[in-house]
Amino acid sequence: MTHAVLCEGLWKTYQRHRPVGVKSLLLGAGPPVDTRFAREWALAEVGFQVPCGRSFGVIGANGSGKTTLLSILLGTVQEDRGRVGLNGNVASLLELGAGFHGDLTGRENVFLYGSILGMRLAEIRRRFEDIAGYSELEGAMDQPLRTYSAGMIARLGFSTIIHSAADILLIDEVLAVGDARFQVKCHQALHDFRKRGGTLVIVSHNMKEVSEVCDEGICLDLGRVVDSGPMPAVAARYQERMTVAGPAKGGARAAR
Repeated sequence: MTHAVLCEGLWKTYQRHRPVGVKSLLLGAGPPVDTRFAREWALAEVGFQVPCGRSFGVIGANGSGKTTLLSILLGTVQEDRGRVGLNGNVASLLELGAGFHGDLTGRENVFLYGSILGMRLAEIRRRFEDIAGYSELEGAMDQPLRTYSAGMIARLGFSTIIHSAADILLIDEVLAVGDARFQVKCHQALHDFRKRGGTLVIVSHNMKEVSEVCDEGICLDLGRVVDSGPMPAVAARYQERMTVAGPAKGGARAAR
Protein backbone atom coordinates (compact mmCIF):
# COMPACT_ATOMS: atom_id res chain seq x y z
CA MET A 1 0.00 0.00 0.00
CA THR A 2 1.31 3.44 -0.95
CA HIS A 3 2.11 5.71 1.96
CA ALA A 4 0.98 9.32 1.81
CA VAL A 5 3.08 10.33 4.85
CA LEU A 6 6.33 8.71 5.96
CA CYS A 7 8.42 9.84 8.94
CA GLU A 8 11.62 8.07 9.91
CA GLY A 9 13.72 8.93 12.96
CA LEU A 10 12.70 12.60 13.26
CA TRP A 11 14.70 14.76 15.67
CA LYS A 12 14.20 18.46 16.27
CA THR A 13 16.17 20.43 18.83
CA TYR A 14 15.32 23.51 20.85
CA GLN A 15 17.98 26.22 21.06
CA ARG A 16 17.86 26.74 24.79
CA HIS A 17 19.11 30.00 26.27
CA ARG A 18 21.40 29.44 29.26
CA PRO A 19 22.36 32.73 30.91
CA VAL A 20 25.83 32.75 32.44
CA GLY A 21 26.20 34.81 35.63
CA VAL A 22 29.08 35.31 38.05
CA LYS A 23 27.82 32.49 40.27
CA SER A 24 27.63 30.11 37.32
CA LEU A 25 31.14 31.06 36.22
CA LEU A 26 32.58 30.52 39.72
CA LEU A 27 30.66 27.40 40.74
CA GLY A 28 29.87 25.94 37.38
CA ALA A 29 26.36 25.55 36.01
CA GLY A 30 24.72 22.19 36.39
CA PRO A 31 23.32 20.32 33.38
CA PRO A 32 19.94 21.62 32.19
CA VAL A 33 16.89 19.60 33.21
CA ASP A 34 14.35 18.55 30.61
CA THR A 35 10.77 19.57 31.31
CA ARG A 36 7.67 19.58 29.19
CA PHE A 37 8.11 23.21 28.06
CA ALA A 38 11.92 23.53 28.27
CA ARG A 39 13.97 20.64 26.96
CA GLU A 40 16.75 20.09 24.46
CA TRP A 41 14.75 17.99 22.00
CA ALA A 42 11.29 18.96 20.76
CA LEU A 43 11.11 15.62 18.94
CA ALA A 44 13.28 12.56 19.48
CA GLU A 45 13.31 9.52 17.16
CA VAL A 46 9.72 9.98 15.97
CA GLY A 47 8.61 7.63 13.21
CA PHE A 48 5.31 6.52 11.65
CA GLN A 49 3.61 5.85 8.32
CA VAL A 50 0.17 6.89 7.06
CA PRO A 51 -1.24 4.98 4.05
CA CYS A 52 -3.11 6.92 1.38
CA GLY A 53 -6.77 7.45 2.21
CA ARG A 54 -6.33 6.93 5.95
CA SER A 55 -6.70 9.26 8.92
CA PHE A 56 -3.92 9.54 11.50
CA GLY A 57 -4.18 11.17 14.93
CA VAL A 58 -1.47 12.74 17.10
CA ILE A 59 -2.25 13.24 20.79
CA GLY A 60 -0.33 14.19 23.93
CA ALA A 61 -0.15 16.83 26.63
CA ASN A 62 0.66 20.47 25.89
CA GLY A 63 4.35 20.83 25.05
CA SER A 64 4.74 17.22 23.89
CA GLY A 65 5.81 18.17 20.33
CA LYS A 66 2.56 17.75 18.37
CA THR A 67 2.53 21.12 16.60
CA THR A 68 6.28 20.90 15.94
CA LEU A 69 5.64 17.58 14.19
CA LEU A 70 2.90 19.04 11.98
CA SER A 71 5.11 22.05 11.18
CA ILE A 72 7.86 19.71 10.00
CA LEU A 73 5.38 17.81 7.83
CA LEU A 74 4.22 21.11 6.35
CA GLY A 75 7.81 22.22 5.73
CA THR A 76 7.74 25.41 7.80
CA VAL A 77 10.15 23.89 10.33
CA GLN A 78 13.24 21.89 9.34
CA GLU A 79 14.07 18.67 11.15
CA ASP A 80 17.62 18.20 12.48
CA ARG A 81 17.75 14.50 11.70
CA GLY A 82 15.56 11.93 10.04
CA ARG A 83 13.49 11.82 6.89
CA VAL A 84 10.02 13.00 5.85
CA GLY A 85 8.27 11.74 2.74
CA LEU A 86 4.97 13.18 1.47
CA ASN A 87 3.16 11.73 -1.51
CA GLY A 88 0.80 14.44 -2.78
CA ASN A 89 -0.19 18.08 -2.39
CA VAL A 90 -0.33 19.25 1.23
CA ALA A 91 -2.69 21.81 2.77
CA SER A 92 -2.84 22.80 6.42
CA LEU A 93 -5.06 24.39 8.99
CA LEU A 94 -2.60 24.66 11.87
CA GLU A 95 -3.71 27.90 13.48
CA LEU A 96 -6.99 29.78 13.54
CA GLY A 97 -6.73 32.64 11.05
CA ALA A 98 -3.32 31.62 9.69
CA GLY A 99 -3.06 32.78 6.09
CA PHE A 100 -5.80 35.39 6.58
CA HIS A 101 -5.56 39.18 6.91
CA GLY A 102 -7.84 41.09 9.25
CA ASP A 103 -8.19 44.15 7.03
CA LEU A 104 -9.32 42.14 4.00
CA THR A 105 -12.89 41.00 3.48
CA GLY A 106 -13.97 37.41 3.74
CA ARG A 107 -14.15 37.28 -0.07
CA GLU A 108 -10.63 38.66 -0.45
CA ASN A 109 -9.31 36.27 2.19
CA VAL A 110 -10.72 33.29 0.31
CA PHE A 111 -8.66 34.35 -2.72
CA LEU A 112 -5.60 35.01 -0.53
CA TYR A 113 -5.79 31.72 1.38
CA GLY A 114 -6.73 29.77 -1.74
CA SER A 115 -3.59 31.10 -3.43
CA ILE A 116 -1.49 30.06 -0.42
CA LEU A 117 -3.00 26.58 -0.73
CA GLY A 118 -1.83 26.44 -4.35
CA MET A 119 -5.16 27.06 -6.06
CA ARG A 120 -5.14 28.99 -9.34
CA LEU A 121 -7.11 32.22 -9.59
CA ALA A 122 -9.56 30.72 -12.09
CA GLU A 123 -10.05 27.72 -9.81
CA ILE A 124 -10.84 29.95 -6.80
CA ARG A 125 -13.33 31.93 -8.89
CA ARG A 126 -14.98 28.72 -10.04
CA ARG A 127 -15.26 27.35 -6.51
CA PHE A 128 -15.98 30.59 -4.65
CA GLU A 129 -19.74 30.17 -4.46
CA ASP A 130 -19.31 26.62 -3.15
CA ILE A 131 -16.83 27.85 -0.51
CA ALA A 132 -19.10 30.70 0.58
CA GLY A 133 -22.17 28.46 0.63
CA TYR A 134 -20.43 25.76 2.63
CA SER A 135 -19.25 28.29 5.22
CA GLU A 136 -22.80 29.73 5.46
CA LEU A 137 -21.22 33.20 5.56
CA GLU A 138 -22.62 34.57 2.29
CA GLY A 139 -24.02 37.65 4.03
CA ALA A 140 -20.66 38.49 5.62
CA MET A 141 -18.27 37.76 2.75
CA ASP A 142 -17.80 41.46 1.98
CA GLN A 143 -17.15 42.45 5.60
CA PRO A 144 -13.58 42.83 7.00
CA LEU A 145 -12.27 39.69 8.66
CA ARG A 146 -11.58 41.64 11.87
CA THR A 147 -15.37 41.83 12.36
CA TYR A 148 -15.65 38.00 12.30
CA SER A 149 -15.91 35.87 15.40
CA ALA A 150 -13.48 32.99 16.00
CA GLY A 151 -16.15 30.54 14.86
CA MET A 152 -16.72 32.47 11.62
CA ILE A 153 -12.98 32.49 10.86
CA ALA A 154 -12.83 28.75 11.50
CA ARG A 155 -15.75 28.24 9.11
CA LEU A 156 -14.07 30.29 6.39
CA GLY A 157 -10.71 28.57 6.79
CA PHE A 158 -12.13 25.06 6.82
CA SER A 159 -14.46 25.78 3.90
CA THR A 160 -11.55 27.03 1.79
CA ILE A 161 -9.22 24.18 2.63
CA ILE A 162 -11.80 21.45 2.03
CA HIS A 163 -12.42 22.83 -1.48
CA SER A 164 -8.71 22.91 -2.36
CA ALA A 165 -6.98 20.29 -4.49
CA ALA A 166 -5.02 18.87 -1.55
CA ASP A 167 -4.18 15.17 -1.22
CA ILE A 168 -3.04 15.50 2.42
CA LEU A 169 -4.66 17.69 5.07
CA LEU A 170 -2.81 18.66 8.26
CA ILE A 171 -5.23 19.92 10.93
CA ASP A 172 -4.33 21.21 14.41
CA GLU A 173 -7.22 21.60 16.87
CA VAL A 174 -9.24 24.06 14.81
CA LEU A 175 -12.23 21.72 14.44
CA ALA A 176 -12.99 22.39 18.11
CA VAL A 177 -14.06 25.92 17.16
CA GLY A 178 -17.59 26.51 15.92
CA ASP A 179 -21.04 25.27 16.81
CA ALA A 180 -21.95 21.60 17.08
CA ARG A 181 -23.87 21.54 13.79
CA PHE A 182 -20.92 22.89 11.82
CA GLN A 183 -18.58 20.39 13.50
CA VAL A 184 -20.83 17.58 12.25
CA LYS A 185 -20.62 19.15 8.80
CA CYS A 186 -16.81 19.24 9.06
CA HIS A 187 -16.63 15.57 10.04
CA GLN A 188 -18.77 14.63 7.04
CA ALA A 189 -16.52 16.68 4.75
CA LEU A 190 -13.45 14.90 6.13
CA HIS A 191 -15.17 11.55 5.60
CA ASP A 192 -15.92 12.49 1.97
CA PHE A 193 -12.32 13.70 1.55
CA ARG A 194 -11.04 10.30 2.63
CA LYS A 195 -13.47 8.50 0.32
CA ARG A 196 -11.86 10.44 -2.53
CA GLY A 197 -8.47 9.03 -1.45
CA GLY A 198 -7.37 11.97 0.70
CA THR A 199 -5.17 11.51 3.78
CA LEU A 200 -5.62 13.25 7.14
CA VAL A 201 -3.15 13.99 9.95
CA ILE A 202 -4.99 15.53 12.91
CA VAL A 203 -3.78 16.87 16.26
CA SER A 204 -6.48 17.11 18.91
CA HIS A 205 -7.06 17.15 22.65
CA ASN A 206 -10.60 15.90 22.10
CA MET A 207 -10.23 12.16 22.61
CA LYS A 208 -13.77 11.39 21.49
CA GLU A 209 -13.36 13.34 18.28
CA VAL A 210 -9.95 11.96 17.37
CA SER A 211 -11.11 8.40 18.12
CA GLU A 212 -14.10 8.80 15.79
CA VAL A 213 -12.20 10.46 12.94
CA CYS A 214 -8.81 8.67 12.99
CA ASP A 215 -7.93 5.06 12.16
CA GLU A 216 -4.45 4.93 13.67
CA GLY A 217 -2.38 7.30 15.76
CA ILE A 218 0.45 8.00 18.15
CA CYS A 219 0.81 9.57 21.58
CA LEU A 220 3.76 11.89 22.20
CA ASP A 221 5.36 12.65 25.55
CA LEU A 222 8.41 14.91 25.89
CA GLY A 223 8.90 14.63 22.14
CA ARG A 224 8.93 10.83 22.00
CA VAL A 225 6.37 8.32 20.77
CA VAL A 226 5.14 6.50 23.89
CA ASP A 227 2.18 4.70 22.33
CA SER A 228 0.88 3.83 18.85
CA GLY A 229 -1.77 1.73 17.21
CA PRO A 230 -5.52 1.93 16.55
CA MET A 231 -6.60 5.44 17.57
CA PRO A 232 -9.45 4.51 19.96
CA ALA A 233 -7.10 2.27 21.97
CA VAL A 234 -4.28 4.85 22.02
CA ALA A 235 -6.71 7.55 23.17
CA ALA A 236 -8.16 5.31 25.89
CA ARG A 237 -4.71 4.46 27.27
CA TYR A 238 -3.73 8.14 27.22
CA GLN A 239 -6.83 9.06 29.23
CA GLU A 240 -6.04 6.30 31.74
CA ARG A 241 -2.50 7.62 32.21
CA MET A 242 -3.76 11.17 32.68
CA THR A 243 -6.31 9.98 35.25
CA VAL A 244 -3.65 8.11 37.21
CA ALA A 245 -1.18 11.02 37.04
CA GLY A 246 -3.73 13.63 38.16
CA PRO A 247 -3.16 17.41 38.07
CA ALA A 248 -0.72 17.49 41.00
CA LYS A 249 1.61 14.83 39.59
CA GLY A 250 1.37 16.28 36.09
CA GLY A 251 2.35 19.71 37.41
CA ALA A 252 5.26 18.29 39.39
CA ARG A 253 6.51 16.50 36.36
CA ALA A 254 6.39 19.64 34.24
CA ALA A 255 8.38 21.54 36.82
CA ARG A 256 11.21 19.03 37.06
